Amino acid sequence: MKKILFVLLMLSLTLAACTEEEKPKVQVTAQPGEGITVRPARATWNTGYFQEALVSAGLKELGYNVMDPKELANPLFYQSLALGDLDYWTNGWFPIHDAQLPENFYEKGEKVGYVVKSGGLQGYLVSKRDVEKYNIQSLEDFKRPEVKAAFDADGDGKADLTACPAGWGCEGTIAHHMDVYDLDDHVNLIKASYSASMADALARYNSGKPAFFYTWAPNWTIFKFKPGKDVVWMNVPEIIPTEAQIPQVEHLTVSGVVGAVSDPVKLGFVAADIQIVANKEFLAANPAAKEFFKVFTLNLDDINAQNTLMQEGEKSQKDIERHVKAWIQKNQVTWNGWLDAARKASK
Repeated sequence: MKKILFVLLMLSLTLAACTEEEKPKVQVTAQPGEGITVRPARATWNTGYFQEALVSAGLKELGYNVMDPKELANPLFYQSLALGDLDYWTNGWFPIHDAQLPENFYEKGEKVGYVVKSGGLQGYLVSKRDVEKYNIQSLEDFKRPEVKAAFDADGDGKADLTACPAGWGCEGTIAHHMDVYDLDDHVNLIKASYSASMADALARYNSGKPAFFYTWAPNWTIFKFKPGKDVVWMNVPEIIPTEAQIPQVEHLTVSGVVGAVSDPVKLGFVAADIQIVANKEFLAANPAAKEFFKVFTLNLDDINAQNTLMQEGEKSQKDIERHVKAWIQKNQVTWNGWLDAARKASK
């Protein structure tokens, strides 16, 4: 009996002495998405193509079979996601898109992470050197004679603003601003082709003349005109929302905007978080994809830089895929960290 007890004691001590290295480890799968087909979508505006292509590249590295994205208008995407026909897109703009969601959307869909927190900006930008020269703080200053004269390119006595072409969604908001701030007699809206008008504004700025324009981010315009260096985001005189903006009025004023004339800045347009939106069933079945969506985030300058390449002619799918590879190579440590986090989530 003593001999048996001695053997059992020695066996117990031997097992206790095993090192951590000798114990079995949980394996992390390099390609947790192997054998799974993913159905993405992307928005109809090309400034959202880059982030979609980056996320697709990440999922492919995780082993997923990623189909070509289906290009859809916002309401159609959200409806298709809720019906289970698609798995995700990277082009959610919230709270702007809230009104476009179908009823009970959040029973089927979910926002995941932030592609760019407060990255969906719209507003008016003014050349920094002229802001400093004339102490311009809001659109109200464009009623001052010396400011109007400085920004009057065609000699009609009004400051020239490169605005939205007819039919664009921003056209109505700008018209609202001209009305409620009593600017119609002081500001001339240029509504020609936006790209051509902005090219003209850039040429004028580069020749030493003032710049005053509406734009949004992400966009090539604020890569060519760098906020804080070349231009500043401008205040509206006070927050007077359009009827559609009333539910989102708190998002018309934004803090922490790089290159704003003040902090916070009253943009007069709803600032949006750019987010991935995905089907809940897909997320539950694919923890690796969900974790990748959560950690994926971009610098707004990187999107603007890529959008500029597209504006200059590099806009084919092959071009975009080349831009993606270049970004990954430049940010390899960050990229590998995202992939590692996704693989660990799949254990």
